[in-house]
Amino acid sequence: MKVFSWKIKNKGFFKKAGVNIIIFSMLLTVFAFSYAGGTLQVFNGQSTNGAIYSGNKNSNNISLMFNVYWGDEYLDGILKTLNEHNAKVTFFVGGVWASKNEEMLNRMLKEGHELANHGYNHKDQNRISQQENYNEINQTHQIVKTLTGVEMNLFAPPSGAYNDTTLMVAENLGYKTIMWTRDTIDWRDKDKNLIMSRAIKNASGGDLVLMHPTEKTLEALPEILQELKKIGLNITTVSQTIAQ
Repeated sequence: MKVFSWKIKNKGFFKKAGVNIIIFSMLLTVFAFSYAGGTLQVFNGQSTNGAIYSGNKNSNNISLMFNVYWGDEYLDGILKTLNEHNAKVTFFVGGVWASKNEEMLNRMLKEGHELANHGYNHKDQNRISQQENYNEINQTHQIVKTLTGVEMNLFAPPSGAYNDTTLMVAENLGYKTIMWTRDTIDWRDKDKNLIMSRAIKNASGGDLVLMHPTEKTLEALPEILQELKKIGLNITTVSQTIAQ
């Protein structure tokens, strides 16, 4: 039987098929266990670490972290602006979005940015079961791994909603749970100056700045990058900022 390689002309078709197979297999497994009256046993320990709200305060590193479930029309401009200012950021991507945006995922990586996990369906992790917590994180992990080869290890709970179960599940999947130091609230407040102020006012080393790919964020981004650099901060990935 002829074995097909991923590196053939129609690799895009097979990768998309692979993503669909992953999702289908996960759902089938969960259904089978539920039907049998059991639960999927995937955890074997207690969470020993809490969520991370800031990085190393003794460094000059600061991170812009973009949560991506929508805003495709602004991502190209955001990436171009980051490139112009030689700034690296972390993109926390949703699984549904990621499954449809292989090219953008790989562009983010190629341009030196970090990919991280933002759950599959943007569910409040504190309102769902242990199994659903697992599914939300793991499905996104497997999709991004299939499309890019990256093994992500940072998880940002959608809406900042988490509990002890979320922390335990994330840890058992090899993830650190990431929150934020400052929130631009750019998804709600469509005001360039307000977004900029929230990102840079009293900014310091170790800050994790939450953002989204919005029109006003794109407009504010050049000045945010300039001002952060003026006060001596190095704009880099979350992994770099939280490193001890």
